[in-house]
Formats: sequence, C-alpha cells, structure tokens
Amino acid sequence: MQEVTVYQGQFGSFSVNKDDRLGVILYRLGLSIAALCLIFGTALVFWQAESSTILLTPLFYGLTFGLGLSLFNVHIYLILLHRLLKLFWLIGTIAAVILTFGQSEPLVLYVYEHPLSLVGIGFIFVALTGIYFKEAFCFNRLETKLLTPLVPLLLLGHLTGLLSITTEKFLLGLWGILFLIFVIRKAGQPLDPDLGDLSVFAYLKEQK
Repeated sequence: MQEVTVYQGQFGSFSVNKDDRLGVILYRLGLSIAALCLIFGTALVFWQAESSTILLTPLFYGLTFGLGLSLFNVHIYLILLHRLLKLFWLIGTIAAVILTFGQSEPLVLYVYEHPLSLVGIGFIFVALTGIYFKEAFCFNRLETKLLTPLVPLLLLGHLTGLLSITTEKFLLGLWGILFLIFVIRKAGQPLDPDLGDLSVFAYLKEQK
C-alpha cells in the first residue's frame, strides 16, 4: 500500500504518493549522474593525458543522459518553459550525435577546437542552465545562483574567444565544484518540496 500525504495547495488539497516521490528520486539521480560525469571529465581535462581524451566522449553522453533523466522528471509550473528545456536538450543531443559520427576526433576535443559547434551542442547546456535557474528561483540556493550565469559565461566566452585558457579552466573547475555541492545538498533535502504545489498542475490541466 502506498504511503500518501495530503497537503493544502493554492487551488485545493493534493496528495503525494510513492510514485510522485520516485519521480523526485529519478530527478535527483539524473542530476547526480550529470555532476559526476562533469567532475570526472574536468579531472581528465586538468590531467591532460592523451589516453584519457577518449573517455571524455562517454562522460559527455553520461552527462547528457543524466540531464535528460532529470528533465523528464522535474516539476516546472511553466509548461511551455519545461517543453522548451526538453526541446533544447533534444536539439543539443542530436547535434552531439551528428558531430560524434561526422568526424574522426573525439567529440569533446572537436568541440573545444571548433567553438562554433557550440551553436548546436550548446543547447544541452542551455537546458542544464534552466535547471539551475529553476533551483535558484524555487529554493534560493547560492550554488545554483552562481551556476546560472557561470555556465553561459564559460560557453559564450569560449565561443567568442574572449576567455584565456587559464580563465576557462578556472570556470570549468568552479562549475564542477558548485555542481557537486548542489547535488550533495539536494540529496539531503526532503523529497516532497521538489514536487511543488501539485494543485497548480491540476489547475493548469483543467484550464487546458
């Protein structure tokens, strides 16, 4: 029998059951996978061993998978925004697959050496930034407030060539550290607040 908790929302009472909480667990699991892949990938970048370059591609796809898992389980009141984030993720993923099979270099190395490729693959990180913004807005977390501008700054800086290699490495390392702090803190948070006010979703569904 499922454990059900009843809350009072803006548009009436709503219940939270085991399936709802499973969605939150999957959301956090996806973020954890993405964060760990970013951390390991960043470590390999700093290590600068040629033999490690080949590992960056599976780590990138691990991050992409984790983000996708989170996007399909996150609760966002603005339905259009939620759909846009999933669309951005899909566009970026398709661009990554095309680049992976369209040239002989490892994906991450190719993207680094050809900044314009970020115009396509960068949509993945637009979607990730959307998650950071959502968390900063809903839970007022300092690390996500920093991550929201940091990721676009790093990617646009590389795209335009305005950042030095030293600055890019610093921002990449900071990104990994803040992302790890975020998922660790998230793991200790109660599950139900991640669902938001489910009466709002019910109301929006009725309005449609």
